[in-house]
Amino acid sequence: MSMENHYPDSQQLLHSPSAGSDVWWQQIAQWGTPLTEPAGEGKTKLTFLWRDQQGKARDAVFSRVYIDVNGVTDHHSVNPETLQRLGQTDVWYWQAEVASDFRGSYSFIPAPAEKSLNLPEGSPQEQRLAQRKWWISLMDLAENDPLNPTAAHASYWGRPLSAVHLADALPQTAWQPIDAGQSLPPDPQRLQLITWHSPLLGNSRHVWIYSTRGAESNNGAKNLADRPLAILLDGQYWAQRQPLFGVLDSETAAGRLPATVYVLIDIIDQAHRSQELPCNPNFWQALQTELLPQVAELQPFTELASRTVVAGQSFGGLASLYAGLHWPERFGCVLSQSGSFWWPDVDNSRALTGRRAEHQGGLTEQVLQGLGANHPLNIFMEAGRYEAVIYQVNEVMSEALHRAGHRLQYRVYSGGHDSLCWRGGLIEGLECLLGG
Repeated sequence: MSMENHYPDSQQLLHSPSAGSDVWWQQIAQWGTPLTEPAGEGKTKLTFLWRDQQGKARDAVFSRVYIDVNGVTDHHSVNPETLQRLGQTDVWYWQAEVASDFRGSYSFIPAPAEKSLNLPEGSPQEQRLAQRKWWISLMDLAENDPLNPTAAHASYWGRPLSAVHLADALPQTAWQPIDAGQSLPPDPQRLQLITWHSPLLGNSRHVWIYSTRGAESNNGAKNLADRPLAILLDGQYWAQRQPLFGVLDSETAAGRLPATVYVLIDIIDQAHRSQELPCNPNFWQALQTELLPQVAELQPFTELASRTVVAGQSFGGLASLYAGLHWPERFGCVLSQSGSFWWPDVDNSRALTGRRAEHQGGLTEQVLQGLGANHPLNIFMEAGRYEAVIYQVNEVMSEALHRAGHRLQYRVYSGGHDSLCWRGGLIEGLECLLGG
């Protein structure tokens, strides 16, 4: 929700004698949630509202309604944020102040008393693991906000989320039709699903190939072989959870992207992702010697590094920059979002806990020592201001890349470790690196 408010302030609404009535809820539904109001220079106050379908407090089934706002609440806490019931009504509410350019995903988690956290005796590590197991167990109860006028989107794990788009947030014009509930399906004639059987890696996975069409696509075989190539890591998310094929089509039709061959690579599972994406030369050797020739037989593309993009988020952001730095003759354009540049300092993987990074990370050290200095890359890179350690290590990496002479566009968005933020940066980064 990003519109300016045209309603009373939240305190007046919450103290209204009609709060919790059908008429009150109907008015809230017309306005849409979360409610927003100015909270001082550069700040916005958010009011989240949840209606207890069981009715008033005396009929309550849920003892808590947790709220998970990406980049704002701390789901590592033993006392995660909860909504508060308004008196004996069916109204639950929670308020927070954020920057007026904030964007973030959120969900509600109504939980009965038997789902409360009971930490066992044990070491801090054992208690952290117990808390994490408990929080994961709540995810089946998570739900999006039915009062939010923006269409729900899927998390990395497939659960429904609602969106906060404040008025000053970075534009995501390309995604507005999706947010309005429109469907932008892919052209099935241009979407191919293949299986990559890798002898080098010893595994198999799905790969989606999507070729977009622009005005320049109709000039024969030579132009097909000149098309840019964009490799998207965590491809299963962008193919299935938050499909971007139709968005790519609309941006190409508008002239903001050229006709391109997009290759979306599945992770197989989290174990393979954690092994293959963090600076793994075998993965990139297999991709170049096995996968790309297989794709080229189906959809020809350019061999020019300057027209080849590798894009990824988190571990994928680390991997995309690793590929460019080590094989600049093949991967000349890097789109890195919230790169996990803390790796391999595992303690820093607790990147959303608010602690400071104690080390710069292995790849940053290599850049500072001269890796890639003789082969300038085109890099679009971003990180979220609410990402704690991830933000810190991206700041350090951006400075190292700048000193090394790479052509770098680095920006900081107002949000967390959140695909809702990344989807905008992914399209904008592709447009920055490939042009129209």
